[in-house]
Amino acid sequence: MLAQLIVSGLAVGCVYALVALGMTVLYRATTVVNFGHGEFFMLGAFTVYLAREHFAWPYFAAIPAACLLLFLIGMAIERGLMRPLQHAPHISLAMMTVAFSFLFRGIARFFYGRDITQLPPLIQGPPIAIGGVVLFPQDILVIGVSLAVVAGFFLFFQNTQTGKIIQAASQNPKGAALVGINLPFFHALMWGTAAIIGALAGILIAPMTLVYPDMGGHVLIRAFAAMTLGGFGSLPGAVIGGLMLGLCENLMGGYISSALVEIAAYLIIIVVLIVRPQGLFGAWKPSHV
Repeated sequence: MLAQLIVSGLAVGCVYALVALGMTVLYRATTVVNFGHGEFFMLGAFTVYLAREHFAWPYFAAIPAACLLLFLIGMAIERGLMRPLQHAPHISLAMMTVAFSFLFRGIARFFYGRDITQLPPLIQGPPIAIGGVVLFPQDILVIGVSLAVVAGFFLFFQNTQTGKIIQAASQNPKGAALVGINLPFFHALMWGTAAIIGALAGILIAPMTLVYPDMGGHVLIRAFAAMTLGGFGSLPGAVIGGLMLGLCENLMGGYISSALVEIAAYLIIIVVLIVRPQGLFGAWKPSHV
């Protein structure tokens, strides 16, 4: 039972890690905490659902189309909603992300109400038994794609000139502007990239769960818990925090009570903020009064 819970927890934790990674990439680049990131998750799943059910597109066409659409939506949000507020207080930026979050959720509810739908697995096949652990092909796909995306991002930021320029621009925006980096385009690019990561997470998990307008809110709080656990702003922390959260949810649900699955994220946020506010990989920055 323990091995099965661990494997299932890792599969779910990979999705949490992807969502937290997208939020962290955006936060590091723009210092904006995106409370609407869950709607990127929801829109990715819904876009694939619409493409398959209403236009009869296969997955290999629907998924790239969904990622492209979300990339454009992310860039449009930066250009139309966030850029006019670039000199406003951070609370105004945060409230704008809350506003477009409810806007997208409201649009989805307008067309689908509270209907719940489901996507078929991306890959079909019988479950695979390894020892006492049963793995479904969809679980293997989720873990594999998530690890590939995470590894790709780390390699990109660490080993490419563009990745290093992006890190430099996020750490010192004024200096980057002085040497000719187009900061508005850079920020729009990061919004688009974050939207793609969120959409991909939604597409991966949709066949394992359900597709409905409020699904983004469910995963958003878990992404925040993962970021809090790993250390806000830390890319490795977001990934490890997501994996640990998935494991904690499954183990608490399996050995204590299934009711704890829904509140595990809140418990983790409370405990981490009390015991180690900077998270596992964050740096302590005491405030000066």
